[in-house]
Amino acid sequence: MNIKLTRPLVIFDLETTGVQVATDRIVEIYCIKIQPDGSEEHLHQVLNPTVPIPPEVSAIHGIWDKDVIDKPTFQEFSTMLNTFLGDCDFGGFNSNRFDFPLLAEEFYRAGVSFDTNRKFIDAQRIFHRMEPRNLTAAYKVYCNKELTDAHSAKADTVATWEIIKAQVDYYPEIIGDIDFLNEFSGESEFFDFARRIKRGENGEAYFNFGKYAGQKVVEVFKENRGYYDWMMKGDFPENTKSVITKLALLSKNQ
Repeated sequence: MNIKLTRPLVIFDLETTGVQVATDRIVEIYCIKIQPDGSEEHLHQVLNPTVPIPPEVSAIHGIWDKDVIDKPTFQEFSTMLNTFLGDCDFGGFNSNRFDFPLLAEEFYRAGVSFDTNRKFIDAQRIFHRMEPRNLTAAYKVYCNKELTDAHSAKADTVATWEIIKAQVDYYPEIIGDIDFLNEFSGESEFFDFARRIKRGENGEAYFNFGKYAGQKVVEVFKENRGYYDWMMKGDFPENTKSVITKLALLSKNQ
């Protein structure tokens, strides 16, 4: 393995009730924690999302309401999971836009203090920048293997970790260093996981949606405090609300 780790790296995958970060729930999580010495620890848990799993979603990942009746809720599992994740960096496939934001959202809902100041490796971002396809194709290209159990959290997680290792070996220009991989596949141009607040060249926050798109968040909140109130009452992820709350406080002090 040519990836140099300075602290543990967790590769993970979620199966969920849907694809909306603000409202959907986790029904299965699989994690591989890789230590700097290369040793691995696996964690797998099926969860009761406390809401019905749509049948069309169950048909994809194979987890039905009857399968989660006696499983712990995320809140019940959250303390143990947070301890397992510790000070790890994160990796996944489409994890920057979906898996990690939803995981953070679940911790917010559970009232658990979850550190989001991590480094991120997204195998899909690397793959799409080099070979625009999907997880199954990536597994074939980089590992010369068929992903026979797609949409199983374990199979997808194992495949993702194999892909990341193979990507570093496959492309000479990709360095097996967490800082490089975070910069190459990360989302550093946004303040929030939902990509609502964009980071400008000057490091200031700008709206990335709606009628104030392209305008400085702090300036908008100074002129129209009601827009902050509207966002806080709206169906935005808690992570986004946390970001704009800090910016709203900054606008008051300017």
